[in-house]
Amino acid sequence: MTLVAYARRSVGLSQRQLAERSGVPQPAIARIESRRTLPRIDTLSRLLRACGFQIGLELAAGEGVDRSAIRELRRLTPAQRAEVAVEEARNLERALVRRRR
Repeated sequence: MTLVAYARRSVGLSQRQLAERSGVPQPAIARIESRRTLPRIDTLSRLLRACGFQIGLELAAGEGVDRSAIRELRRLTPAQRAEVAVEEARNLERALVRRRR
């Protein structure tokens, strides 16, 4: 289950209802939930906000932080960073699904 599908179902919305609340067309939501397309970060944010959730991005620098990883991320374009964030969200989603089993 994708993050969007999880958020939508957790508040009891249909795809159509989410489309009405978010302004994102229902077919686009279906493609996102079936992983046929990756949403832009602003689209993902709109969908999650319509379900009462929000995306929080935080740059942590301090003890135990791999500064070389931060430097590598800073070299990426905003679009590339968004792709990395989406992939990391998917990894987290997979880990949560495995944990529930």
